[in-house]
Amino acid sequence: MKKRKTVHSSSNSKEKEIRPESLVHKGLKWFLFILISGAAAGTLSALFLYLLDRVTEMRMASPVLICFLPLAGFVLGWIYYRFGGRANAGNGVITSEFYTPSEPIPFRLAPFVLGGTLLTHLFGGSAGREGTAVQMSVAVTDRFVNWFGLKSLNRQIMIRAGISAGFASVFGTPFAGAIFALETLTVKKFSFKAVIPVVVIAFWADFVCHAWGVGHTRYEPIELPAFQFSFLGWIPLAAIIMGLTAFLFLQLLHSFARYFQQWITYPPLRPFIGGAILAPTVLLFGWYDYVGLGVPVIVSSFSEEWPAYAFLLKILLTTFTLAAGFKGGEVTPLFFIGALLGNALSAFIPLPLAFLAGLGFVSVFSGATNAPIACAVMGMELFGWQMGGYLLVCSVLAFVFSGTSGLYVSGYSLENIHPLLGKSNRFITNYFEKVLKTVK
Repeated sequence: MKKRKTVHSSSNSKEKEIRPESLVHKGLKWFLFILISGAAAGTLSALFLYLLDRVTEMRMASPVLICFLPLAGFVLGWIYYRFGGRANAGNGVITSEFYTPSEPIPFRLAPFVLGGTLLTHLFGGSAGREGTAVQMSVAVTDRFVNWFGLKSLNRQIMIRAGISAGFASVFGTPFAGAIFALETLTVKKFSFKAVIPVVVIAFWADFVCHAWGVGHTRYEPIELPAFQFSFLGWIPLAAIIMGLTAFLFLQLLHSFARYFQQWITYPPLRPFIGGAILAPTVLLFGWYDYVGLGVPVIVSSFSEEWPAYAFLLKILLTTFTLAAGFKGGEVTPLFFIGALLGNALSAFIPLPLAFLAGLGFVSVFSGATNAPIACAVMGMELFGWQMGGYLLVCSVLAFVFSGTSGLYVSGYSLENIHPLLGKSNRFITNYFEKVLKTVK
């Protein structure tokens, strides 16, 4: 008789038994990772916001500090050139390590971007703060991968968690922070394993930041106007204009950066020359409201009329500042630009000023970052959930009409959503790039 071969239902080589104690051990690692890295991110954001308020107060009390912007630019540029290494890439090193991991994110990224941003704001550069918070958070959380024995395959989750914690804690918007981290860095197959740690760390980091007694800018809830059928025409028109404004911002940012790199080969001279142009311009025309974060202007744009050209001045100053090599972020200036654009549009679009300012605040941000869902949710957290439908529509339309480029690597492909959207998106980009070339 032939002996029958015994077929085992499991083997050590193909399938491993999942033990309850291993799940507990792994869960404990992730719990400690979120607890410690989230606390670190929230604490760093609190420190950053506190110091940023102090240097802003110093600049506003002594506008003469703007005269030293060229010198501050040279010092900043030289430090980055001499000691920065991979930290020079800023957000670029984060996206690079997310998609093609090779080595740890340099820890020096955190102190360098913190000091650079404070110098930029102290001496009158026009920049934001989210880039600083995100870079510090990711640089710190990346240290914990090896400490907690987390596998390299979990590094993408860690980077998303760092982005989520930094964004949520610096703006006080945990829902938007979590979605922003999932929306801007994506892979072909969505990982549901990232959702829980990214969401939990956003709320935890935001809680820690508040626990330090550091507050965030709060906006009054926006009352919705009574619906009229004319909204079906006016709101899409406003959203398209906001998307094109984001396109203009991106084009100027990339163009200025390209010119600085082509014309000035010694990196420390780029912020020096940039500062030498910015400082006398601001002092000569008295554009003090348009440097720094500009939060008081943003708040007032919901209730007071501002010159129609105000948003254009902020675009020019911010893109020139960042392209020259000064540090900071783009998001708060985009809030400024969007809110002031909505303020200007209220002169001919028959909708309430605050309503248009709120739509602009969110939509220009969406067009520049290619993260419409996160931007719409952020608007809901800041202005009230009743704005949800309008914010989402405007964010998506602005995203479509802002072209194919963006500040961050976007996981969205309009061709995957619908072929016609992808074709229209490319047509819009090509058309306005030709217009800009003609103007040049």
